[in-house]
Amino acid sequence: QVQLVESGGGLVQAGDSLRLSCAASGRTESTNAMGWFRQAPGKEREFVATISWNGDNTYYGDSTKGRFTISRDNAKNTLYLQMNSLKPDDTAVYYCAACLGTAFSCRSSQQYWGRGTQVTVSS
Repeated sequence: QVQLVESGGGLVQAGDSLRLSCAASGRTESTNAMGWFRQAPGKEREFVATISWNGDNTYYGDSTKGRFTISRDNAKNTLYLQMNSLKPDDTAVYYCAACLGTAFSCRSSQQYWGRGTQVTVSS
């Protein structure tokens, strides 16, 4: 099993930046790519970004491309999401996920989930 714990969420204003972290523990060696997803009230969970094990490959959702940056530090077993130029539409619970497959397949297939961290962007 792999445990994931997100942190770094909060209330910010439009245009601000925020950095989310996801600490992984347990059998992390069994996983490969990791990713961030989000879910706004009344909406389905949305793909935000995924990253390969070595960080060489990244994918972003259309709504976050150019503003968000995903990264990871395997020595610290930590995944990050740097969010810049935040908009009210970015308001959601942000979830960290660990995947068995590649960054590409991680967009649609995830094996482990964190409990999420709330991000609220005011206008």
